[in-house]
Formats: sequence, structure tokens, C-alpha cells
Amino acid sequence: MSQNSKEKDPAWRYGERVNEKNTNVVCKFCNKITTGGIYRFKYHLIGGDRNVTSCPKCPPEVREEIKNFVEKKKEQKNQMVHQPMVTNLDDDDDDIEELSLPTKRGRDGSSHGSSTKGPMDCYFSKKPGAKGGGKDVQKIAKDILRDRAVRAFARWVYDAGLPFNCVNYDTFGDFIEVVGQYGPGMKPPTYHEIRGPYLNKEVEETNKIVEEHKVVWNKYGCSIMMDKWTARTGKMIINVLVNSPRGSLFLESIDASDSSTDHIKMFTLFQNTIEKIGPSKVVQVVTDNASENVKAGGMIEGAYKNVYWTPCAAHCINLMFGDIFKERPFSTVFGQGVRLHSYICQRPLLLNMMRRFTMQKNLVKPGKTRFATAFLTLRSLHCQKDNLRKMVTSEEWSRSKFAKESAGKEVARIILSYSFWNNVLHALKIGGPLVKVLRLVDGEAKPSMGYLYEAMDRAKETIQASFSDEQKYAKVFQIIDARWDEQLHRPLHAAGLILNSSLFYEQHEKNSLAKEVWTGFHQVVIKLNPDEDLQEKIVDQLATYKAAEGLFKLRLAIKQRTTKSPVEWWDQYGVETPELQTFAIKVLSLTCSSSGCERNWSVFEHVRNKKNYFVF
Repeated sequence: MSQNSKEKDPAWRYGERVNEKNTNVVCKFCNKITTGGIYRFKYHLIGGDRNVTSCPKCPPEVREEIKNFVEKKKEQKNQMVHQPMVTNLDDDDDDIEELSLPTKRGRDGSSHGSSTKGPMDCYFSKKPGAKGGGKDVQKIAKDILRDRAVRAFARWVYDAGLPFNCVNYDTFGDFIEVVGQYGPGMKPPTYHEIRGPYLNKEVEETNKIVEEHKVVWNKYGCSIMMDKWTARTGKMIINVLVNSPRGSLFLESIDASDSSTDHIKMFTLFQNTIEKIGPSKVVQVVTDNASENVKAGGMIEGAYKNVYWTPCAAHCINLMFGDIFKERPFSTVFGQGVRLHSYICQRPLLLNMMRRFTMQKNLVKPGKTRFATAFLTLRSLHCQKDNLRKMVTSEEWSRSKFAKESAGKEVARIILSYSFWNNVLHALKIGGPLVKVLRLVDGEAKPSMGYLYEAMDRAKETIQASFSDEQKYAKVFQIIDARWDEQLHRPLHAAGLILNSSLFYEQHEKNSLAKEVWTGFHQVVIKLNPDEDLQEKIVDQLATYKAAEGLFKLRLAIKQRTTKSPVEWWDQYGVETPELQTFAIKVLSLTCSSSGCERNWSVFEHVRNKKNYFVF
């Protein structure tokens, strides 16, 4: 190391070498000896590096001086990459000491030091005539190292029996990134680290996420979602989630296997959850349409004047399918489809024969409780109509034993029947528009409160346009209207329609908004805002929105009515009507479905199995 280097590097003013035989530096402030030369000593003074102990006695002005010097050197090195040659390296002698890495040997005793890539590799171009058909040597080395890493990771996945889709989690990408930043020689975590201190850290991180959600709950309110399901073990689990503009948050799960969930117990569960969050923050409780939930929902609305009980829209539409497929000809054609599917799929030889005709595609299995799968089953049959007909008219079928069985003859008769396929098409024309509504309300891509009212109307219009004979859909409309009027038609949906700019202005100009829609809107204003002064401000500011004045009349605001989500649109253009803006975001960000959760579900499960923590 030259005397000139010492003069240029200010860090030598605050430390000195222990002796000339090694590169260790002793700090003049805390007397700590830092190994690795002046490079690591600088980060000892700066602090904040997890690989170097920070100096507790370093003055702030010294820390800032060294930090500025290090950043300036980094900028100079970045500029050197684009220069044809390096003119002076005197002041970098000590830093180069950090680039010398020990040669490591693999299990077979072979040295891997020559293939290790360091920062200096970036300054050299590929070697002339290098092996690899002209490819960049550095890229080849990266491919080899990645192949080795992925192979080792895959072997661990196979040994641990992990599901392959674990690599699709965002947290897995974060894990790979930080391991790569650590570099060679990282010690793997131990069993006790994972189940102890790091689990506790994740609990703390999850609680921080909850606190971020609480901020949004205070401003815009939230929805409580109750999702009841049966596990493979037979246990009945009730997941409790909280949804807001910030997203869905898993709160807790309740094992309801040992007791009946009558309306009194469900009301107690609703009440405890509302009190835990705060009655003023809760806008609605969303559940399925089980009888005990309906009764408990009515009790909740009586106990809390500002809280709605809302039935799960996805469950309501699924029940519509159930009612529709109880009526003829839908019940008949679905029964025939089930017999056809069961006969083929329960016979491996026939199943393989069908796959040869359908290009290895299978038929959709009908579900026992999800009535929408009835539609999907018939759609699957309709897509394979020609292939199934080819199968039962082929020589392979006629020579098989299935053509001689009575059940096989019945299946062949169904497949070749014109009335069967006409009824399938009839059912698809009825079910197709309803499936689109189901996908809207059951998805998590965007809040659907502002779309459901219009979506149901358009579904009925599509069904009506598909038939020339009213008798073919009259009974279906009675079923849809009965479910809509009794369960789905809620004031919140009406308010969502008015506040959805992509739909409101179109219908408002046509004067096609029904009286019941405006009635529902004003009911929501009164219920969610007990303060009469606030109610008046919201109604007064609604006139500005209806007339498209202020920011609402901007050309960009008009263009983005259909390109932005309603919540984003109001957040951007509703600033001149703050009370109406807050109310609109509160309503439009509500969910219509009772399903969905986030990653802290898995954290909660680990914590609950280990200790009596409560993630909230």
C-alpha cells in the first residue's frame, strides 16, 4: 500500500494498521479491530452493514464524510466501465484486497475457484475463440451456476415433499434475491431458528401489516367476511376475514365441528368480531345464505344501525343455478349428462378410447354442491359433441363390449340424440350470462359492488336476446327475480351503481335509472353517516357529480371513466367533493363475496399450532 493511497483515503485518519503483516485496522474511536482492510473499516465507521460491526462512538460528521467518500468512489468506478482504459488505480489498492476469494473445492475434490465470478469479470470482454460457439463466457458461467443451484433446490423440494407450486409465491422470489445478495458461504437456517425467533419476527411483521390495514379501516370502513367450509378431515372451519380498499386480511379461524352453528352462535360470532374491530369501522358483514346466517344477519342489522348484512353474491348466483337445474328441460339434460360422464369415466378402457377421439381432453366432472358445475359439465360435453359422436359411430366402438351393454347403448343413444344437444344448447344460453356474473363477483381482480346491479340486468338482457320464444326463459326469469329480490337486491348495490362513473353517466343521460336505485342510494347515505350535516354535504356534492362539473368535466376524467377502476377514478377526480369522495370509495371498495385471504393465514396457522398467539 502506497503512502499516496493513505493521503487520499480519509478513513486512515481514524484508524491505523495493527501491524504490517496483515490488513487489520484498529479504530481510534472504539479501539475495535476490523479484519479485511480499510474497505471494511469504512463500513465500520459508516454503520448499517449487516456484515460489519458499526462503531458506536463515531461522530456524525465523520460518518457523513466517509459515506460521501465511498459513494464518490462508486460513481468513479461506474464511469470507468465505459472508458477504454484505466489511467490511475493508486487509490484503489486497498479495496482490491476485498476481491481475493479463497478457492473452494466440491465434494469430488475438484476446484471451483476458476469458475467463480467476481466484480472484476464485468470489466473484461469474452475471450477470442472461447468455447461455446461465440457465446459470452460470462453467460455460459451463469447458466452453469444456475443449473447447479436449481438442481440442488429441486432435490431439497423432492426430499421435503413440498408442492411444486411453492415456487410461484412472491416470497420465494424474495428469498432467492437475498440469498444471492449474501453470496457464497451462507449458513442455512436451523430448525430452531425457523420455529422460534424467526416465527416471532414474522408475527411482528404480520401485526405491522394489520396496523396498516387499520389505518384504512378508520378512514373508509371495512367488510367482515365469514367463509365456512369443510376440511378433508371432516372439520367444519369458519374463516373470518376483513376486506377494505387495502385488501383482504385473514383475522382468525374457528373450529365449529363440535357444536351446531345456529343463528344465536353465529350472531355471537358476528358481534364479537364487530366489537373487536370497532362498530364505527364496520360497513357490512358478508356470509353465505344459510338459514342461520340469514337470521343472525337480521339480528346484526337490528343491533347495529350502521352495519349491513349482505349475502354472498357468488353463493346466491350458485343457488340460482341450483334452482334452474331443478326445472325441465334442464334437470333432464343434466341428468343425462351425468349418466354419460359417469359411464365413460368409470371404465378405464372406454375413458382411454374417448381421449383418443377428444385429443386427450377430459370431460368436466359434475360437482355435488357447486351447482354452477352443472353448466360447466354441459359446456364440456358440447365442446366435444362432434368427437363423442365420432366415437360411438366408429368401428372401435362397435367392436367393443360397451356397444353391447344396455348402459352403453343408452349412452350412445344420448350422444346421437338431437333433442339432447338442443337442450344442452338451451341450457348454455341460459347459464352463460350468469356464469359471467359469477366470475365477476367471485374474482378478486377488482371490487364488484359497483358492477353487480348492472351485471344482473345485462345478463337478463342477453338471455332474452338469445331466444325468440319467451316461454323458453320465462321460468328462468322468475327464479332469477326471486333470488334477486329476496337476497341480492340490496341498497349497497344500488349505491354502487350510482357511484360507478363508467355506468352512471351512460344511464343518467338516458334517464334509465329506476326510482328504487335512487332510494337505495339515499338509504345508504343515511345509514353509513349518522351525522345529518355530513349527509347534507354528500347529497349537495352529488349534484356536482351528476352534472359532471369541476374536475369531473375534465376530458381526461371523462376518458378514464371506463379505463380506471371506480375507486381509482374517485381517488383522483373527487378531491373537490371530499365528503362524497370518501363515501364513494367506502361503498365501491366493498366486496360482494365472502371468500379470499392473504399470506398471513399460513403464519397464523403456524403460530396457533405452537403458542397461544393471536395475529391481530
